[in-house]
Amino acid sequence: MGHPIRVLVAKPGLDGHDRGALVIAQGLRDQGMEVIYTGLRQTPAQIVSTALQEDVACIGLSSLSGAHMQLFPEVARLLKEQGAEDILLVGGGVIPESDIPDLIDAGITGIFTPGTRIEDVARFIREHVRESDAKLSAVDGILPGILGIDHIGIAVADVSSALLFYTRGLGLVTSHEEIVADQGVRTVFLPVGETHIELLEPTSDESPIARFLAKHGPGLHHIAYRVASVEAALEHARELGYRLIDEKPRLGGRGKLIAFLHPKSSGGVLTELCQHTDESEEGGSS
Repeated sequence: MGHPIRVLVAKPGLDGHDRGALVIAQGLRDQGMEVIYTGLRQTPAQIVSTALQEDVACIGLSSLSGAHMQLFPEVARLLKEQGAEDILLVGGGVIPESDIPDLIDAGITGIFTPGTRIEDVARFIREHVRESDAKLSAVDGILPGILGIDHIGIAVADVSSALLFYTRGLGLVTSHEEIVADQGVRTVFLPVGETHIELLEPTSDESPIARFLAKHGPGLHHIAYRVASVEAALEHARELGYRLIDEKPRLGGRGKLIAFLHPKSSGGVLTELCQHTDESEEGGSS
């Protein structure tokens, strides 16, 4: 049996009424889907960011404020900018029939007006998500300049407790500890031959690692490959049609250049590209 379809129900803009969105969210749950609700007054950028972090297959936008012609296309634009056009985008609310063709042209695949049955919404989502999945196919080619596995990231609820297995059980020693403030994570590295184990503990309930733990529990979070050039590897990945989380290299811990590929492009495993620089140290972090 496959995993349930993950749907993000979102309320963009200043609309302060969410009864309809809550009814839709519960209705889709009753239809066997896994639904995340963003809450009120979300910006398009926040909605897209949450959709990528939660790895949803569908975004359902709800608007009663009359701003759907500005907000819905902006979400579609940001999805395209992130290379996430395979996420099904649908919308509903008080939307005039005359606006529907323009919204569909803007990238909103389905529009549901008041009175639409939940069963019909769920059927539409199932059919289009299956169609999108069928279009995904393996792409030949490997990223250039792979030099080896830099580190393996493991999400843990508490680093101090997790370390007991690695230090007492396996006899490893820590080589570096760092708090990456912008990611809300504490990292501890333990060298194993030419690579490292990276333990990742959230420092905030809102951090990506905290959300990962809430969804999956402790375990493998990502694999980081050391590359000669992150920029060249990203360009090659873009040409192959892989979904990128980072469109360009960014600075990671200890002076390394890093970038991430989306799990949907790498067999379900979050993949990090990691480039050592003159300023970085061996065994650096993500």
